[in-house]
Amino acid sequence: MRVRTALCSAVSALSALALLSACGSGSTSASSSDKPLVGVDYPRSDTDFWNSYIKYTPQYAKELGLDPKTTNSQNDVAKLTANAQTFISQGVKGLAMAPQDTAAIAPTLAQLEARKIPVVTVDTRPDTGNVFMVVRADNRAYGEKACQYLGTKLGGKGKVVMLQGGLDSINGRDRTEAFNECMKRNYPDIKVFGEATNWDGAVAAQKLQTDLTANPDIKGVYMQSSFALSGTLQVLKQKGLLVDPKDEKHVFVVSNDGIPEELKSIAEGKIDATVSQPADLYAKYALYYLKAAIDGKTFKPGRTDHDSTIIQVRDGLLEDQLSAPLVTADGGTYGGVPSVKSDDASLWGNNLG
Repeated sequence: MRVRTALCSAVSALSALALLSACGSGSTSASSSDKPLVGVDYPRSDTDFWNSYIKYTPQYAKELGLDPKTTNSQNDVAKLTANAQTFISQGVKGLAMAPQDTAAIAPTLAQLEARKIPVVTVDTRPDTGNVFMVVRADNRAYGEKACQYLGTKLGGKGKVVMLQGGLDSINGRDRTEAFNECMKRNYPDIKVFGEATNWDGAVAAQKLQTDLTANPDIKGVYMQSSFALSGTLQVLKQKGLLVDPKDEKHVFVVSNDGIPEELKSIAEGKIDATVSQPADLYAKYALYYLKAAIDGKTFKPGRTDHDSTIIQVRDGLLEDQLSAPLVTADGGTYGGVPSVKSDDASLWGNNLG
Protein backbone atom coordinates (compact mmCIF):
# COMPACT_ATOMS: atom_id res chain seq x y z
CA MET A 1 0.00 0.00 0.00
CA ARG A 2 2.81 2.40 0.85
CA VAL A 3 4.48 1.74 -2.53
CA ARG A 4 1.20 2.32 -4.34
CA THR A 5 0.55 5.54 -2.43
CA ALA A 6 4.04 6.81 -3.26
CA LEU A 7 3.60 6.00 -6.94
CA CYS A 8 0.27 7.76 -7.04
CA SER A 9 1.80 10.83 -5.39
CA ALA A 10 4.64 10.87 -7.92
CA VAL A 11 2.20 10.57 -10.82
CA SER A 12 0.11 13.41 -9.39
CA ALA A 13 3.20 15.60 -9.07
CA LEU A 14 4.25 14.89 -12.65
CA SER A 15 0.73 15.59 -13.88
CA ALA A 16 0.76 18.92 -12.10
CA LEU A 17 4.07 19.83 -13.70
CA ALA A 18 2.74 18.86 -17.13
CA LEU A 19 -0.35 20.98 -16.56
CA LEU A 20 1.73 23.98 -15.52
CA SER A 21 3.88 23.56 -18.61
CA ALA A 22 0.87 23.31 -20.92
CA CYS A 23 -0.58 26.48 -19.41
CA GLY A 24 2.59 28.44 -19.96
CA SER A 25 4.45 28.50 -16.67
CA GLY A 26 7.04 31.00 -17.97
CA SER A 27 9.83 28.44 -18.15
CA THR A 28 12.81 29.81 -20.09
CA SER A 29 13.57 26.52 -21.80
CA ALA A 30 9.99 26.02 -22.92
CA SER A 31 9.82 29.56 -24.30
CA SER A 32 13.10 29.16 -26.15
CA SER A 33 12.04 25.91 -27.79
CA ASP A 34 8.91 27.59 -29.12
CA LYS A 35 10.96 30.04 -31.21
CA PRO A 36 11.68 28.82 -34.75
CA LEU A 37 15.40 28.32 -35.32
CA VAL A 38 16.63 30.29 -38.32
CA GLY A 39 20.03 30.86 -39.88
CA VAL A 40 21.40 34.25 -40.89
CA ASP A 41 24.64 34.44 -42.86
CA TYR A 42 26.32 37.83 -42.78
CA PRO A 43 28.14 38.49 -46.07
CA ARG A 44 30.97 40.53 -44.54
CA SER A 45 31.87 42.67 -41.53
CA ASP A 46 34.42 45.05 -43.01
CA THR A 47 32.04 47.87 -43.99
CA ASP A 48 29.91 50.22 -41.91
CA PHE A 49 26.82 49.26 -43.88
CA TRP A 50 27.06 45.54 -43.17
CA ASN A 51 28.11 46.10 -39.57
CA SER A 52 24.90 48.08 -39.16
CA TYR A 53 22.89 45.21 -40.67
CA ILE A 54 24.61 42.85 -38.22
CA LYS A 55 23.64 45.13 -35.34
CA TYR A 56 19.96 45.24 -36.35
CA THR A 57 19.52 41.49 -36.91
CA PRO A 58 19.26 40.24 -33.28
CA GLN A 59 16.96 43.17 -32.43
CA TYR A 60 14.41 42.21 -35.09
CA ALA A 61 14.80 38.48 -34.46
CA LYS A 62 13.74 39.11 -30.87
CA GLU A 63 10.79 41.26 -31.95
CA LEU A 64 9.59 38.57 -34.37
CA GLY A 65 10.05 35.69 -31.96
CA LEU A 66 12.83 33.93 -33.88
CA ASP A 67 15.89 32.11 -32.56
CA PRO A 68 18.79 33.10 -34.88
CA LYS A 69 22.02 31.26 -35.53
CA THR A 70 24.57 33.39 -37.37
CA THR A 71 27.67 32.93 -39.52
CA ASN A 72 29.86 35.22 -41.62
CA SER A 73 30.89 34.16 -45.12
CA GLN A 74 33.38 37.06 -45.53
CA ASN A 75 32.49 37.72 -49.17
CA ASP A 76 33.45 34.13 -50.09
CA VAL A 77 30.85 31.92 -51.78
CA ALA A 78 32.71 28.75 -50.71
CA LYS A 79 32.37 29.82 -47.07
CA LEU A 80 28.72 30.65 -47.65
CA THR A 81 28.16 27.14 -49.02
CA ALA A 82 29.91 25.62 -45.99
CA ASN A 83 27.89 27.81 -43.64
CA ALA A 84 24.68 26.64 -45.30
CA GLN A 85 25.70 23.03 -44.62
CA THR A 86 26.21 23.92 -40.97
CA PHE A 87 22.76 25.47 -40.78
CA ILE A 88 21.22 22.37 -42.37
CA SER A 89 22.88 20.16 -39.75
CA GLN A 90 21.58 22.44 -36.99
CA GLY A 91 18.02 21.98 -38.24
CA VAL A 92 17.16 25.57 -39.13
CA LYS A 93 13.65 26.21 -40.41
CA GLY A 94 14.74 29.01 -42.74
CA LEU A 95 17.85 30.83 -43.91
CA ALA A 96 18.63 34.48 -44.75
CA MET A 97 21.74 35.20 -46.80
CA ALA A 98 23.27 37.92 -48.95
CA PRO A 99 25.30 36.11 -51.63
CA GLN A 100 27.80 38.48 -53.20
CA ASP A 101 28.48 36.13 -56.14
CA THR A 102 24.92 35.84 -57.40
CA ALA A 103 25.67 33.15 -59.99
CA ALA A 104 27.73 30.71 -57.92
CA ILE A 105 25.13 30.37 -55.18
CA ALA A 106 22.71 28.38 -57.40
CA PRO A 107 23.73 24.83 -56.29
CA THR A 108 23.37 25.75 -52.62
CA LEU A 109 19.92 27.20 -53.24
CA ALA A 110 18.90 24.00 -55.03
CA GLN A 111 20.03 21.90 -52.07
CA LEU A 112 18.12 24.05 -49.59
CA GLU A 113 15.02 23.92 -51.76
CA ALA A 114 15.24 20.13 -51.93
CA ARG A 115 15.29 20.05 -48.12
CA LYS A 116 12.30 22.43 -48.00
CA ILE A 117 14.28 25.10 -46.14
CA PRO A 118 12.98 28.50 -47.30
CA VAL A 119 15.59 31.11 -48.20
CA VAL A 120 15.39 34.89 -48.19
CA THR A 121 18.20 36.74 -49.93
CA VAL A 122 19.07 40.23 -48.73
CA ASP A 123 20.52 43.04 -50.85
CA THR A 124 21.27 40.68 -53.76
CA ARG A 125 19.18 38.53 -56.07
CA PRO A 126 20.37 35.13 -57.33
CA ASP A 127 20.91 34.93 -61.09
CA THR A 128 19.20 31.52 -61.12
CA GLY A 129 17.40 29.38 -58.56
CA ASN A 130 14.42 29.92 -56.32
CA VAL A 131 14.10 31.71 -52.99
CA PHE A 132 11.04 32.57 -50.94
CA MET A 133 11.66 36.33 -51.23
CA VAL A 134 14.36 38.76 -52.26
CA VAL A 135 14.66 41.78 -49.96
CA ARG A 136 16.51 44.67 -51.55
CA ALA A 137 15.99 48.13 -52.97
CA ASP A 138 15.75 48.92 -56.67
CA ASN A 139 19.46 49.01 -57.50
CA ARG A 140 18.83 50.33 -60.99
CA ALA A 141 17.23 53.34 -59.32
CA TYR A 142 20.53 53.87 -57.45
CA GLY A 143 22.37 54.35 -60.71
CA GLU A 144 19.57 56.49 -62.14
CA LYS A 145 19.47 58.79 -59.10
CA ALA A 146 23.27 59.21 -59.10
CA CYS A 147 23.18 60.02 -62.81
CA GLN A 148 20.42 62.61 -62.47
CA TYR A 149 22.17 64.32 -59.57
CA LEU A 150 25.56 64.52 -61.27
CA GLY A 151 24.04 65.40 -64.63
CA THR A 152 22.19 68.32 -63.05
CA LYS A 153 25.18 69.56 -61.06
CA LEU A 154 27.48 69.41 -64.09
CA GLY A 155 24.96 71.13 -66.34
CA GLY A 156 24.99 68.15 -68.70
CA LYS A 157 28.67 68.50 -69.67
CA GLY A 158 32.03 67.26 -68.41
CA LYS A 159 33.67 64.08 -67.14
CA VAL A 160 32.80 61.73 -64.29
CA VAL A 161 34.31 58.59 -62.81
CA MET A 162 32.09 55.66 -61.83
CA LEU A 163 33.73 53.44 -59.20
CA GLN A 164 31.85 50.22 -59.88
CA GLY A 165 31.26 47.45 -57.41
CA GLY A 166 31.68 43.79 -58.33
CA LEU A 167 30.21 42.94 -61.72
CA ASP A 168 29.73 39.33 -60.55
CA SER A 169 26.96 40.80 -58.38
CA ILE A 170 23.52 41.79 -59.62
CA ASN A 171 23.95 45.01 -57.61
CA GLY A 172 27.11 46.05 -59.41
CA ARG A 173 25.57 45.26 -62.77
CA ASP A 174 22.27 47.04 -62.03
CA ARG A 175 23.94 50.23 -60.78
CA THR A 176 26.44 50.29 -63.62
CA GLU A 177 23.96 49.63 -66.42
CA ALA A 178 21.40 52.13 -65.11
CA PHE A 179 23.99 54.88 -64.63
CA ASN A 180 25.42 54.39 -68.13
CA GLU A 181 22.00 54.21 -69.79
CA CYS A 182 20.78 57.33 -67.97
CA MET A 183 23.90 59.30 -68.93
CA LYS A 184 23.65 58.23 -72.57
CA ARG A 185 19.96 59.08 -72.72
CA ASN A 186 19.90 62.34 -70.74
CA TYR A 187 23.44 63.71 -70.65
CA PRO A 188 25.26 62.56 -73.82
CA ASP A 189 27.90 65.28 -73.40
CA ILE A 190 29.13 63.80 -70.13
CA LYS A 191 31.97 61.30 -70.54
CA VAL A 192 31.93 58.41 -68.05
CA PHE A 193 35.09 56.56 -66.96
CA GLY A 194 33.87 53.22 -65.63
CA GLU A 195 36.29 51.55 -63.21
CA ALA A 196 35.79 48.00 -61.92
CA THR A 197 36.82 47.74 -58.26
CA ASN A 198 35.23 44.52 -56.98
CA TRP A 199 34.00 46.47 -53.91
CA ASP A 200 37.62 47.09 -52.87
CA GLY A 201 38.33 50.54 -51.44
CA ALA A 202 42.08 50.45 -52.13
CA VAL A 203 41.52 49.51 -55.77
CA ALA A 204 38.91 52.27 -56.09
CA ALA A 205 41.29 54.90 -54.68
CA GLN A 206 44.13 53.85 -56.98
CA LYS A 207 41.95 53.97 -60.10
CA LEU A 208 40.43 57.32 -59.13
CA GLN A 209 43.90 58.76 -58.65
CA THR A 210 44.98 57.48 -62.07
CA ASP A 211 41.90 58.97 -63.75
CA LEU A 212 42.34 62.35 -62.07
CA THR A 213 46.00 62.48 -63.07
CA ALA A 214 45.17 61.79 -66.70
CA ASN A 215 42.02 63.94 -66.68
CA PRO A 216 42.36 66.80 -64.15
CA ASP A 217 39.09 68.28 -65.44
CA ILE A 218 36.99 65.43 -63.98
CA LYS A 219 34.12 67.04 -62.06
CA GLY A 220 32.10 64.11 -60.72
CA VAL A 221 32.50 60.76 -58.96
CA TYR A 222 29.87 58.07 -58.51
CA MET A 223 30.85 55.55 -55.81
CA GLN A 224 28.60 52.51 -56.01
CA SER A 225 29.04 51.90 -52.29
CA SER A 226 30.50 53.58 -49.22
CA PHE A 227 33.42 51.13 -49.42
CA ALA A 228 35.15 53.82 -51.52
CA LEU A 229 34.38 56.79 -49.26
CA SER A 230 37.60 57.03 -47.26
CA GLY A 231 39.88 56.49 -50.25
CA THR A 232 37.98 58.94 -52.44
CA LEU A 233 38.20 61.69 -49.84
CA GLN A 234 41.91 61.02 -49.38
CA VAL A 235 42.61 61.21 -53.13
CA LEU A 236 40.60 64.43 -53.51
CA LYS A 237 42.46 65.96 -50.58
CA GLN A 238 45.85 65.02 -52.06
CA LYS A 239 44.82 66.63 -55.35
CA GLY A 240 43.63 69.81 -53.64
CA LEU A 241 40.06 69.09 -54.72
CA LEU A 242 38.44 68.50 -51.33
CA VAL A 243 36.97 71.99 -51.21
CA ASP A 244 33.64 73.66 -50.46
CA PRO A 245 30.83 72.86 -52.95
CA LYS A 246 30.75 76.53 -53.96
CA ASP A 247 34.43 76.46 -54.95
CA GLU A 248 34.92 76.02 -58.71
CA LYS A 249 37.48 73.26 -58.04
CA HIS A 250 34.88 71.17 -56.18
CA VAL A 251 34.35 67.63 -57.50
CA PHE A 252 30.77 66.44 -56.98
CA VAL A 253 30.60 63.04 -55.28
CA VAL A 254 27.59 60.72 -55.01
CA SER A 255 27.68 57.53 -52.98
CA ASN A 256 25.36 54.62 -52.12
CA ASP A 257 24.50 53.29 -48.64
CA GLY A 258 23.55 56.11 -46.28
CA ILE A 259 25.97 55.23 -43.49
CA PRO A 260 26.50 57.85 -40.74
CA GLU A 261 29.90 58.87 -42.15
CA GLU A 262 28.32 59.68 -45.52
CA LEU A 263 25.61 61.79 -43.91
CA LYS A 264 28.24 63.63 -41.89
CA SER A 265 30.36 64.17 -45.02
CA ILE A 266 27.36 65.63 -46.86
CA ALA A 267 26.70 68.05 -44.00
CA GLU A 268 30.38 69.07 -44.05
CA GLY A 269 30.39 69.59 -47.83
CA LYS A 270 32.96 66.84 -48.46
CA ILE A 271 30.59 64.78 -50.60
CA ASP A 272 27.30 65.88 -52.10
CA ALA A 273 24.78 63.05 -52.09
CA THR A 274 24.11 59.42 -51.35
CA VAL A 275 21.30 56.92 -51.78
CA SER A 276 20.23 55.60 -48.38
CA GLN A 277 20.16 51.82 -48.62
CA PRO A 278 18.01 50.66 -45.67
CA ALA A 279 20.25 48.46 -43.51
CA ASP A 280 17.64 48.43 -40.76
CA LEU A 281 14.80 47.36 -43.05
CA TYR A 282 16.97 44.74 -44.74
CA ALA A 283 17.37 43.04 -41.36
CA LYS A 284 13.73 43.51 -40.39
CA TYR A 285 12.13 42.21 -43.57
CA ALA A 286 14.60 39.40 -44.17
CA LEU A 287 13.46 37.94 -40.85
CA TYR A 288 9.84 38.96 -41.43
CA TYR A 289 9.69 36.93 -44.64
CA LEU A 290 11.50 33.97 -43.06
CA LYS A 291 8.87 33.84 -40.35
CA ALA A 292 6.13 34.20 -42.97
CA ALA A 293 7.58 31.28 -44.93
CA ILE A 294 7.74 29.12 -41.81
CA ASP A 295 4.12 30.05 -41.05
CA GLY A 296 3.03 29.02 -44.55
CA LYS A 297 2.14 32.49 -45.82
CA THR A 298 2.39 33.51 -49.47
CA PHE A 299 2.72 36.86 -51.25
CA LYS A 300 1.81 38.41 -54.60
CA PRO A 301 3.20 41.33 -56.60
CA GLY A 302 1.93 44.76 -55.59
CA ARG A 303 2.26 47.50 -53.00
CA THR A 304 2.97 46.50 -49.41
CA ASP A 305 1.97 48.07 -46.09
CA HIS A 306 5.57 49.22 -45.49
CA ASP A 307 6.09 51.68 -48.38
CA SER A 308 7.56 49.21 -50.84
CA THR A 309 6.55 47.23 -53.90
CA ILE A 310 6.79 43.48 -54.46
CA ILE A 311 7.67 42.68 -58.08
CA GLN A 312 7.87 39.38 -59.91
CA VAL A 313 11.39 39.04 -61.27
CA ARG A 314 10.74 35.74 -63.02
CA ASP A 315 8.48 32.74 -62.55
CA GLY A 316 8.60 31.73 -58.90
CA LEU A 317 10.78 34.64 -57.75
CA LEU A 318 9.43 37.71 -55.93
CA GLU A 319 11.39 40.75 -54.80
CA ASP A 320 10.32 43.28 -52.18
CA GLN A 321 11.87 46.55 -53.31
CA LEU A 322 12.25 48.74 -50.24
CA SER A 323 12.42 52.52 -50.33
CA ALA A 324 15.92 54.04 -50.81
CA PRO A 325 15.82 57.85 -51.07
CA LEU A 326 18.38 60.21 -52.56
CA VAL A 327 19.99 62.24 -49.76
CA THR A 328 21.46 65.72 -50.23
CA ALA A 329 22.38 68.74 -48.13
CA ASP A 330 19.41 70.83 -49.28
CA GLY A 331 16.70 68.22 -49.88
CA GLY A 332 16.20 69.51 -53.41
CA THR A 333 14.98 67.84 -56.59
CA TYR A 334 17.55 66.89 -59.23
CA GLY A 335 16.61 65.78 -62.72
CA GLY A 336 13.12 65.09 -61.43
CA VAL A 337 14.43 63.03 -58.50
CA PRO A 338 13.36 64.33 -55.05
CA SER A 339 15.79 64.05 -52.14
CA VAL A 340 15.73 64.28 -48.36
CA LYS A 341 18.10 66.33 -46.24
CA SER A 342 21.09 64.59 -44.72
CA ASP A 343 19.91 65.43 -41.19
CA ASP A 344 16.43 63.96 -41.73
CA ALA A 345 15.41 61.94 -38.67
CA SER A 346 13.84 59.21 -40.85
CA LEU A 347 17.22 58.08 -42.18
CA TRP A 348 18.59 54.98 -40.45
CA GLY A 349 22.08 56.47 -40.56
CA ASN A 350 20.90 59.18 -38.17
CA ASN A 351 19.42 56.69 -35.70
CA LEU A 352 22.15 54.20 -34.82
CA GLY A 353 22.76 55.76 -31.38
